[in-house]
Formats: sequence, structure tokens, C-alpha cells
Amino acid sequence: MNSLKKIGIVFPLIILILTCPGLLSTAFSQKSSITPIKIFSDNLFHITEVMVTDVASPPAAARFYAYTTLASHLAWYQALGKTSDENLLTNTNIEPFEYIGETEKNLSPEFVSVYAMLETGKKIMPSGKLLESKQKVLVSQYAKSKWISKKDIEANILFAEKVAEQVLDIAKNDGYRQLSALTRYTPKKNEGHWYPTPPAYMGAVEPEWRTIKTFFLKELKLYKPMPPAKFDLTAGSSFKKQLDEVFEVTSSLSEEQELIANFWDCNPFKVSFSGHMAIGLKKISPGGHWIGITGIAAEKANLTWQEAIYIHTLVAMGLHDAFVSCWEEKYDSDRIRPESAIQKHLDSAWRPLLQTPPFPEYTSGHSVISKTSAVILTNYFGENFDFIDTSEVYFGLPERPFQSFYKAADEAAISRLYGGIHFRDAIEEGVKQGDKIGKYILERSGSKQLSNR
Repeated sequence: MNSLKKIGIVFPLIILILTCPGLLSTAFSQKSSITPIKIFSDNLFHITEVMVTDVASPPAAARFYAYTTLASHLAWYQALGKTSDENLLTNTNIEPFEYIGETEKNLSPEFVSVYAMLETGKKIMPSGKLLESKQKVLVSQYAKSKWISKKDIEANILFAEKVAEQVLDIAKNDGYRQLSALTRYTPKKNEGHWYPTPPAYMGAVEPEWRTIKTFFLKELKLYKPMPPAKFDLTAGSSFKKQLDEVFEVTSSLSEEQELIANFWDCNPFKVSFSGHMAIGLKKISPGGHWIGITGIAAEKANLTWQEAIYIHTLVAMGLHDAFVSCWEEKYDSDRIRPESAIQKHLDSAWRPLLQTPPFPEYTSGHSVISKTSAVILTNYFGENFDFIDTSEVYFGLPERPFQSFYKAADEAAISRLYGGIHFRDAIEEGVKQGDKIGKYILERSGSKQLSNR
């Protein structure tokens, strides 16, 4: 509830909490047997569950994924005594620090990587204490298995906690703690700028996210999109054409277009009303959807433990950087949402199919982060890697097949037009922005390719 108060909800609120981790985890991984790699995917999903509980904003969720998976990645390498040159922090903006190295014998890279991930999540997320029970389950699973001896568990736990502290020290210096002290956002009163939308009229989410330190991107100005179409209601103007397009497209949506819009909704702030009661419907974030796709691809490709951790971490770090870039533009351009413009200038009774998220319109976050993720995943798994996306099955939506990650990203982008929450230039320029970010991350990280293993 505290996190909801921060975004401006001041009315009575009922929260529908997802309490079926077994069912929801299945949407991310279909394996039935208990194996070390299954344990990794299940525990990563427990991180997602906590974000859903906390109603983590899209950029905050990406940050949490980045640090928790990074802890897993670093724990794996250090447990094997590998050097800093072999991990994803080598070519980033993170200042060098002293690595632990293999200080204990009989370390289990698998165990410490998952425990460090949970420990980091426990310390970095508002409701992270919920992960303590998952750590106990993890210890019990390993104690009963042949993967690690009972006498070595304590040493493994201590090692994982040290790695988590390394990552938490990095997180302390990324600017997140300073956000609450920065100037609060105030909507501008002149035409064409964003202001809160119904039904909850939430305040602007993370207006100073641009100040958060990125992992790979050095200068945000290098990834700025073209300026949005100027607010202009003159017939024939770019803005008026786009305004009319949203109105016309959403007025005659096909069943397939509605399905696509809902499949990619991923709005953690969705609220519905029943009388005087507001009901918060919790969902995974857009980044959580792409983390789910990463897990589905990892399972299909039968990745090793090390490979699965690597690609999840790279995607998560990419999501983080993409959101920082996108959020900078959102609050620079500060453009009005279609809902506000259409209701005021075209049809006061019009409503979008999807609930409008509580932040400015340009560029489309889905477009930016989806293309960034698709670039990274395509580089790793290949151009024509087909998969079945089951990420939204738990929410009552059917699975969707995709011929490639690019096809999925394209659909995620256009879904925002069908949903009535973005103009076309925000989508198209967002795709270009995400493409540029993804390609730079690949270049700077020296990203691996699965075909080279």
C-alpha cells in the first residue's frame, strides 16, 4: 500500500494479490522435474512475484531484475574462481571493485548463484523479506539432494551473502536513494502536455528516473529520438492525423487486435472501480514479460546453467538502460496521452481499450524495451528462433506463437496503438530508440552468441 500511496492513490483500495506461484511459474517454465536449472527459473519468478506484490513501476522492476540477476551471474563466476574479465561487468559504467574469488572449497556455483539472487532481492525490494521463505526452500532442496553436502551449506550461504553485498554496494550508488529528495513533478497547464488520466488519476511515475545510473549507456543524449509531432489540431497536421488515427483504429478493432493489445498490456497500475471501492489488478511489468520470454527461449534451447544466467542478466541490464533512456524522453517531451486529447477535442465519451499508464506518452516504453530485448535475444539465439509465449496464460490470455523475437517486439509496439494509449510516432521512434540501445549494448558488452558455444 505504501508504494501505491507514492503514486497518488488516495481512495479505498482492494489489492488482488497473486498467490499461486506454482501456476504462475509454469507460465515462465514448463519443466516438471526438479533440476538445478528449474530451481533457477522458479526462484527468478519469485523475484517477479515480489515486484507484483509491490506494484513496482516498469523502470523500477527493470532495475530490480538487473541487480538480482547480476548477483546470480557474479556469484557463479566467483564461485568458480574466474576473473573479472569473464563477467558482464567488465565493460560497463560500474567502477572496478575487489572480487571475492574462490575463498571456500566445495562451493556449488548453482546454489550460490540462486541464493545470492534471492538475498539481493530480499534487501533491494520493499517486500523483499518475502523471499526468506524461498531461501529456506532452496536450502532444503539442496540439503536433500546430491548437489551439495549438508556440512558445506553454511559456507555456501556465507559466500552468496558476500556476493549480494557486492551488488548491493553497486546499487547504493546508482541514484535510486536520492529520487525522493528531487523536485516533484508538476503537470504543465498549457495545451499538449501530459496530465493525470482516469480512472485513478495517479500522479506521474518516476519523473526523475533519468538520474539513475546506467550499466552500458554512457550519454543518454546519443539515444534521443526525433522530437514528437508538435501539438497542433489544424487539419492535416502530423499531430491531428495521428490523433484521428488512434480514434479511428480503436473504434473498429478486430478481435485479433484486441487480443494483441491485452496480451501486451502489462500495466502494473491497472485499477477498476466497484461502487466507491477501487480494485488494483496486479500484473507483471513490460520488463517482466521479456524476462519471461528469455526464460522460455532458454528452456527451448536447453541452455546450461551458466548460459541461462548470462542471457537473463544481459537482458535485464538492457531493460534497465532502455527504461532510463525512455523515461528521460518521456519527461523531456512531456506529451499528452491520446485519452486526454481525444476526450477534449474529438469525443468526450471515448475510452481507450487499455487503461492509460500514469506517465507522459512519448516515446512508447513497450516499443523501446521490446526492441532492445529483441536485439539482444536475436544476437544470442539467432534470427529465426521461434517460440510460444506463455507469459500471460495465468492472466486468462492464450499463449501466442512468434517466429522470432523481432516479430514479438513489433507486435508489442503496435499493441499500444490498438490499446489507444500511444500515437504512432511514439511507437515508431520508440522502436528506433530501442534498436540503437540494443545494438550499442551488444557492441560494448562483447556479447556472446549461443552458436559459438
